[in-house]
Amino acid sequence: MTGGVIRLFVVFIATIVFTALPALVSAQEGGDPAAQLQLPAISSFAPATDSSTPLALGGGGEVTLSAKLIEEGEDISRGLVWRVFGQEAGPDGKLPLIASAQGGTSSFHLAPGGYLVHASYGRAGATKRITVGREDKSESLVLDAGGLKLDATLAGGIRIPASKLKFSIYDETPDASGERALIIPDVSPNAVVRLNSGTYHIVSTYGSVNAVIRSDIRVDAGKLTEATVEHKAAEITFKLVREAGGEALADTSWSVLSSSGDPVREVVGAFASLVLAEGEYTIVAKNKERIYQRDFTVQGGRNQDVEVLATDANAVNETEGMESTD
Repeated sequence: MTGGVIRLFVVFIATIVFTALPALVSAQEGGDPAAQLQLPAISSFAPATDSSTPLALGGGGEVTLSAKLIEEGEDISRGLVWRVFGQEAGPDGKLPLIASAQGGTSSFHLAPGGYLVHASYGRAGATKRITVGREDKSESLVLDAGGLKLDATLAGGIRIPASKLKFSIYDETPDASGERALIIPDVSPNAVVRLNSGTYHIVSTYGSVNAVIRSDIRVDAGKLTEATVEHKAAEITFKLVREAGGEALADTSWSVLSSSGDPVREVVGAFASLVLAEGEYTIVAKNKERIYQRDFTVQGGRNQDVEVLATDANAVNETEGMESTD
């Protein structure tokens, strides 16, 4: 579904406040500048060669590493993951992981030579090539990153249960096959996701069927972007009954068809509940080798029970292609 209204609120906050946000998303490296330097995936890092001193190599100087969201911002005090790599790939073709640390500003004692330093902050990250001598020195990385917080409602501002709402964040630009690279799946509503500045393609899914809204949202460095979309959908519960208001018949299988007759979803149970996008549908119920059907309409924000009467008037002859027999 492409309908829906997006309300975008960009809230500027001081960088020192933003850096104190909880680390709600685990640090990973997809979509950050490290990829341009062909760093391996985390699972492919070669281990440090000196396990007795994982963060230190003798004979060198101490390097203090810090990171900022923006050039003029404050140092990030928590939530960073630091990785220091050697520049020469090993026999397996991987860059050796020399040292790592978590938190804010970190110090490493490294042997003289060249290194690649990568800082991750949620899904934001930056990489810098440094040279270490025998003197102490400091290096600072600018992540050029901000935060994104997503939510969705129904018409009139009605809240959607968080358990039924998920977001996926994709790269803005499709590849040659027309597909967008998935950056983060299954983001919970109101979780703060740290991302490098840029535009991202956001997919909001209410339920698990067809209530989907897509939008492009810009993340600015040093700011928290809050975006709320409005779903035009409703939760529908189906019951097969012998009379209006009667008990639901067990052992019933259901098929939901679009207005054009295309299958939307199949489910089994006396009570079948689905979130469906606004529109016209046909529900088909099968019970004890008999088939019944009914047309119904979904209006955004109006949850409803749809009863299908197990009567001859609603019965369908399978040999007639699901057409009514009356």
